[in-house]
Parts: sequence; C-alpha cells; structure tokens
Amino acid sequence: MIYFLTISEFIGRFHPVLVHLPVGILLLAVLFHVLSYKKKYDWLKPAIKLSLLIGAIAAIASCITGYLLSNGGEYDEALVSKHQWFGIGMTVISLITYYLASKKTNYFKWLMPLIGILLIITGHLGGSITHGEGYLTNAFTEKSNAGDAAAAPIKDVQQAVAYTDIIQPILQSKCYTCHGANKQKGKLRLDEPDFILKGGEDGKIMIPGSAGESELIKRILLSLDNEDHMPPKEKSQLSKAQIELLSWWINSGADFHKQVTALKQPKEVLPYLTVLQSGSTQQNQTSLSDILATTVDKVPDSIIQKFKLLDVAVNPVAANSNYLTVNFVAVDSITVQHLQFLKAVRKHIIWLKMGDVQLNNEVCAAIGNLSNLTRLFLNNTNITDNGLAYFKNLAQLQYLNLAATNITANGIKNLYQLKNIRQLYLYQTKISNAEIGSIKNNFPVAVIDTGGYQLQSLASDTMKVTAKPIKP
Repeated sequence: MIYFLTISEFIGRFHPVLVHLPVGILLLAVLFHVLSYKKKYDWLKPAIKLSLLIGAIAAIASCITGYLLSNGGEYDEALVSKHQWFGIGMTVISLITYYLASKKTNYFKWLMPLIGILLIITGHLGGSITHGEGYLTNAFTEKSNAGDAAAAPIKDVQQAVAYTDIIQPILQSKCYTCHGANKQKGKLRLDEPDFILKGGEDGKIMIPGSAGESELIKRILLSLDNEDHMPPKEKSQLSKAQIELLSWWINSGADFHKQVTALKQPKEVLPYLTVLQSGSTQQNQTSLSDILATTVDKVPDSIIQKFKLLDVAVNPVAANSNYLTVNFVAVDSITVQHLQFLKAVRKHIIWLKMGDVQLNNEVCAAIGNLSNLTRLFLNNTNITDNGLAYFKNLAQLQYLNLAATNITANGIKNLYQLKNIRQLYLYQTKISNAEIGSIKNNFPVAVIDTGGYQLQSLASDTMKVTAKPIKP
C-alpha cells in the first residue's frame, strides 16, 4: 500500500527533532541564572536573556509541530493533551520571563524555577507518550524492564486460558509500546481483543485459522533490515518460542476465551507449552531472526526454475527476502544435479527440509557448506554420527530436527560448538534419558525436545460404541 504524507503530517514529524532545542536552551538559561548569583559569573547575565528568547522561539516551533503530529491519532489523547498544555504553559512562561528580563526588572527571577519545573513535567509526559506511561518513574520500581523478564511459570498450562495467560503477555512485552493505550502506530492497538480484531489503518492484521496469511505474523517474519519488520530492529525482538506460540494460537482460531486443553496442539508447539509450565521460558534467549539481518543478491529465476524441475520446492523464506527455503519432500533420491544446485546457492539457503530422504556423506558435506543455514530438518533420515561431523561449521544454525534417526549422544558432541542452536529435536533417537542432561548442559539456552508428551484426556475424546439391536 502506497501512503503519502500530508503537508501537516510532514511538518509534524519534525517535532522529535525540534523538541530538544527548547529543553536544552531553556535549561541552560536556568543554569546561567543560578550561576549568576555568584559575582564571578556576573558576565553570564546577558546570556540569560538571549537564551530565554531563543528557547521560547524553539518552544513555539515545538508546540506547532507537536500539535500537527498529534493529529495523526497514533497517541493516547488524554496523555497528549496533558503534554500539550504543559508545553504551551512552559512556552508562555518563557516568553513572559524573557519580557521581564528585557525590561531589566528582577521579577523574572521568580519565574526561572517554574520554567525548570515545567520542563521536567513536560519532558516526562513526552517520554510517557513515546515509551509508555510512567517512563521516568518506572526506573525506580520493580516494573522496570518487566517487558523482557522471564515469564512466571504457569502451574497447569493445559488449564490456562491461551490468550490471557500465554498470548497477551507476549503482546504486552513486545508490542504495547507502539500499539498500546498510549500510542497506536498505524492506528493499531493490540492491548484489547476488540482492537486486535479491528486491525489498523492498513486493515485486519489477523486471520483466525491462518497464521501464514496474517499480517501480524508476516511482519514479524520479515528480515530485520526490512522497514516493515515488527518490532523495529532497535526494539527487543520476539523469541522463536513466542513466534511459534503466536502462530499456534492464530492457527487454532485466535479464540480469546478457550483454555489450552480445548485447542489442537501440534507436536511442534508442545515443547513450548511444556517450557511455559516449568517457568524457564527464557523469552529473549532466542532472537527472532533465523531470517538473517544481512542481505544477499537474488538468485536468477532461471536457476530456481531449473531446480524445481528436479522435484524440489524452492521459495523465499519471507516477502521481500532473497533467502530461500528448500524442501526435498518429493525427492526419492538426491542426485548430482541436486548437489550442484546446493553448491550454487549455498549462501541463499537458510531453511532446508530433507526429512525422509536417504543421505550419504556427500550429501552431508554439501549441507555442511550451507554457511547461512538456520533451520535444518533431517527427521526420519538415515543420518549417522559421522554425518553430523560435517555440520561443525554451521554457525548460524538455530533449529535442528533429528527425530526418528539413529544418532547417538556421541554424534551430538560434534555440534557442541554451535552456540546459536535454540531448538533441538531428539525424540525417537538412540540417546538415552540419562544422556539428555549432558546435552542440555552444552545447549543451555535451547529447547531440547525428547518426546514423551502427556496430554490431558477429555470426555470429548471418548466415543461410546453400542451394539446395534438385533431385529427379531
């Protein structure tokens, strides 16, 4: 969607630039006034009047641009109103003080402390608009940095309300700053169910039942250098676990009232639900982007089409990204042509799915050369411990699925130097429960999935079968 700024919006966006001028200049005037009480700083007195004049003019410009910016409707009206009137009040007092100082009366000195007080109050309100209510005072409370703190354990995750206990805390920690009660960037609020369903100025951001088609998930999965990526790259990013849980909730229908136990729970999301119950969610340990922040040139369409003729699915990992996800789901056996393609685009492939494919050392060596690989699916393959040795240099790898393979704990040792791994699937392997502890110690920030899930049985899961009555 192409969006053009109006003249007033364009001028209003200069407010963050201009607003620092009156703050600095008027504070300097107050400082000069205090110092001038000492005889050795008598020479500062002429500078007080000049500072008041320049500061007042800058304050007028800030008020005008601030008013134009507030018309965009992205901020809480009550908070904006307070900030606006304190700013206007400070501007008026500054002009009066300058007038009195220019008349060489001593009355102006009684207004100088008031300017300092108004500057602090107005600045605090401005910070609250931009960074959330209580921006200054939160620094002295337990709530500071609460957005990134580890979530408290959920006593019984199956009985938890999916939205209230799991999804809302994610949105609160990552989204409310720009899309909450105080600020609504893009006219979007995410702090109440009705607002979430309504969407923003670009329309609905969520399609219940389809996370992949929901704008909320699409924006999160964009590369960090994309201007539409959310949250902005300078903000704290969602963890892999948080993204998976958001996607699961949307795919499950995005219901705001149902308990977890009433929703379908695919095997991919079960580890994250289990971790929530333990309380060791480590929200920030897994960064969003297994879609890399760096960029690569686009692979020519002719090469992509040639590879698709080999029954391999090749697609961009996200909109406006040149990185590729490659899926061998329809491949019976890997040929020399497949290996040549992997070599030709080795810097572009970041997600590779080879589940149910027969592997050999040559294939494993080719995988090991995919230097930007972040996700690797090798479930239900004949991968061996020796094959894992080829993956030692996959420094970007974050997700590895080795479920239903014959790898052992000794094979996993080949991966210990891969410190970016955040998800490791080891169920139905040759690794014993006793060996899992050592693996967890070497991947302290990863979710280790070993299977053995226990789901609560529901009355609706049971079907009562009765014999047909025999006709006489």
